[in-house]
Amino acid sequence: MDKQDKYAPWLKVWSSANEIQKRQIAAVKALELGWGGITTVETLTGMSHTTIRKGIQELQNVDEIKRKRIRMIGGGRKKIEIKYQKVIEYLEKIMDKNTAGDPMSLLKWTNKSTYKISEELKKVGYDICPNTVGRLLKEQDYSLQANVKTIEGSSIPERDEQFKYINKQVKKFIKLGEPVISVDTKKRERVGNFKNNGRTWEKKGLPKEVNVYDFPSLGIGIAILYGIYDVFRNNGFVNVGISYDTSEFAVESIRQWWNLMGKIHYPDLKGLLICADGGGSNGSRRRGWKFFLQELADEMEIPISVCHLPPGTSKWNKIEHRLFSFISMNWKGKPLVNYETIINLISSTTTKAGLTVVARLDDREYEKGRKITDGKMSKIHLKLHSLHPKWNYSIYPRM
Repeated sequence: MDKQDKYAPWLKVWSSANEIQKRQIAAVKALELGWGGITTVETLTGMSHTTIRKGIQELQNVDEIKRKRIRMIGGGRKKIEIKYQKVIEYLEKIMDKNTAGDPMSLLKWTNKSTYKISEELKKVGYDICPNTVGRLLKEQDYSLQANVKTIEGSSIPERDEQFKYINKQVKKFIKLGEPVISVDTKKRERVGNFKNNGRTWEKKGLPKEVNVYDFPSLGIGIAILYGIYDVFRNNGFVNVGISYDTSEFAVESIRQWWNLMGKIHYPDLKGLLICADGGGSNGSRRRGWKFFLQELADEMEIPISVCHLPPGTSKWNKIEHRLFSFISMNWKGKPLVNYETIINLISSTTTKAGLTVVARLDDREYEKGRKITDGKMSKIHLKLHSLHPKWNYSIYPRM
């Protein structure tokens, strides 16, 4: 039997002890082994002859064993901030976001990792390892932090005014019993056995296995989710496309909502208000968006009013936090292996507030880059609102 194997249990106990206990445990074993014991323990533990003999002396002296301190007062290495009294001051200069020492210093333009900071300190004579840098930073109230999205940019003057106008229009339509829908496209999803962010409860040691790589060729296709959220009824509808997020696809999604849900809930419909972002397939400057809405208004025989959110305020669109956020939570950690799975996961999304969602697959191929001529645009029965007409308008059916 190998020595290490023979003494494995003893070595396990020895390795978990502190400095005093280690030399005393080593001394006990040396005395137990008798002649040549000190040499054997030295080989097993790497301790020096002197240390083991010191442990034997401590065992023979009861007062030494009762001593509480591992080292004598003042023993051990001095703290780095005592050894280098100006290191904290120099560290603050490095971490200063405005000065960072020399403006041409590479550290100013690279990630301030503990390794980079350690290298910078060594350049000026402070021999400090990355781990010690980490300790010093924590003591100076630094911590690892990610970027936080809080700055929305300079607010355009019309922003608050537009929000007040949208709120006024929403209240007006709801009071009349007319539908108000919030619309938008969720980010496209890869369909296939790919990793989906988030975690879900599974049997221990049996995680769902997915592809190592996210190459599109390994999947089935893409899923484009265009959502319609009924503000008053707290109902959602999602049209899942497989080709492109075009204006035609956006309007077709609203048409499908109307045919499957709108007609049932609003049989005496006289008008429809759509709240949408200012960009994307339902953007305020999209010709196709207005052209296909005109076709829908003709078909429904009602005026369709549109209010766009100001630029840079898409997160305030109700569909984002009342529909899409709950869909994401419902399918977190679940691979979107096929379209059937996507439809089922969306349709099963509910909330305590009573949200229900209907989803359908739209397997139609939509043409990208379709041009709408000036002639076609001139035939749209468009009425601009007096306040911010670039964002607020109504499209009336052509009789």
